This record gives sequence, C-alpha cells and structure tokens, in this order.
Amino acid sequence: MTRNDSPARNQTARTCGLTLVDLMCTLAIMAVLLGGALPALRDLHASQFLQATAALLETDILYAKSEALAQGQSVRLSVQALPDSGSCYLVHTGAAHACRCQGGGQVQCAGDARLLRLAEQSPGSGISLAPLQRSILFDAGKGTVTPTATFAITDRDGRSIRQIVNIMGRVRSCTTTRGLGGLRPC
Repeated sequence: MTRNDSPARNQTARTCGLTLVDLMCTLAIMAVLLGGALPALRDLHASQFLQATAALLETDILYAKSEALAQGQSVRLSVQALPDSGSCYLVHTGAAHACRCQGGGQVQCAGDARLLRLAEQSPGSGISLAPLQRSILFDAGKGTVTPTATFAITDRDGRSIRQIVNIMGRVRSCTTTRGLGGLRPC
C-alpha cells in the first residue's frame, strides 16, 4: 500500500476557494459598475413614466371623442391644477366647469354633469400637465373638437411631450426633448 497524501496534493486542495481579498475586489468592481448604471436606470424609468402618462392622455382624448359619438351627447375634457401643486384631467358631460378635481381622487360635479374618467398627477409623481384656460368639447353631432388644443406633459427634469389635438379629434405627439422615445420634434 502506498499513501497518496503527498504535501503538494494537500496544499492544492486547500487553496481552491476564494479569499477575502478576492471577494472584496469583486464587490468593489460591482459597486463601481452599479454606481454608474443606477443614474441611467433612474433616467430611463422617469422617461418611461412620462411616455406612459402621455399615452394615457392620448387614450383618454380618443375615449372622450368615442363617448360623445356613442352617447349622442357632447363630452368635455378639462385639465385643472390641484391645490397641492399637482394636476388632474377629467372627461365629463355637462358644462365647462361643471366638474372639479378636489385631489385625492375626489371629484365634485354639479347639476346633471357626469364624470366619465379621472386621472391625477400628484406632486410626488414628478409629472405635471399644464392646465387649460378652458375645457375642450367633443361635439356629438359633428364629431369635432372645439377648441383645438395642445397639452404639455412635463417631468421634473424638464423633459416634455406635447399632445396636439386637431379639430377632428386626432392626436399627434411630439417632444421638445431630443431622443425621447423616438417621438418627432415639435
């Protein structure tokens, strides 16, 4: 019988793992890489949130037009500033100022006005929608929009998407920010 317990074999078996220095170097490299990637990921998230808000507004504009035609009743889209510096928009029936955003998902409608849709942009979201001087009206008889309007959706970094509504209720999106989601420049 021969013994295979040579000193070289025992030493090789003991040095196959990671040392604390190896682990610390790996963690340091990962921290540097992650530190460079986090701002880019935050920027991507903010950009996607801005685009999602603009897409929701576009969908609600088309919804307002389709509801006016389907119900045979004029429908309005009103954008309002909230008391806490947020903004909201309402799709509703009735007069121009018949429905008002109260904040926190609360709406007050007067008379026979009926709320069809509400969307709020809270101050914490970083998205603001510039309030309109007056609401836009989707005419049920003609299928038109009066007046035409441009909605500006802006995030806290100053990136902006514009939704331009023509007299036929079609929406065109453009941006004042370069490289934002492949949108055309305004």
